[in-house]
Amino acid sequence: MKRKAIVSTRECVACGCCIKVCPRNAIAIPSGICAEIDRERCVGCEKCVKECPASIIKLEVEQV
Repeated sequence: MKRKAIVSTRECVACGCCIKVCPRNAIAIPSGICAEIDRERCVGCEKCVKECPASIIKLEVEQV
């Protein structure tokens, strides 16, 4: 089972902490409003989950 990060877009304040720790550069804030995670690039390492000060990034099991 692969796990991928998801962000609660309603609660994200676009602080950028997650972007700084992502080893795959899978996170961006293109709109300037909230983070978006590229699920193709995400490897489920959980670094963004641990770094998010608002605790709004979670890992979910990817459906195959």
